[in-house]
Amino acid sequence: MASVVGVGIAIGLIGIGIIAMLVAGVKSFSSGKQDVKRILTMVVPFAVFGVIYAIAGDLTDAAIGTMLFMLAAMVLFMLLSGLRSSFNL
Repeated sequence: MASVVGVGIAIGLIGIGIIAMLVAGVKSFSSGKQDVKRILTMVVPFAVFGVIYAIAGDLTDAAIGTMLFMLAAMVLFMLLSGLRSSFNL
């Protein structure tokens, strides 16, 4: 019984933390402290997850697909930035 209560409290605290981060993000965006490019960078994994979840219909497959997509994007951008600095483009 104590473990159920502990898990419930932990989930509640995580929810409160997420809500606080969203409120702080909206407040800083409305005051002009955040750049749109930074916000879009943070939204990309959630959008990818949503698209893959809509296609696959399973949370596990969507999570693994999102991880693989983000890893591939990271490798691609590292390769492109390395080529860019090598050829001074």
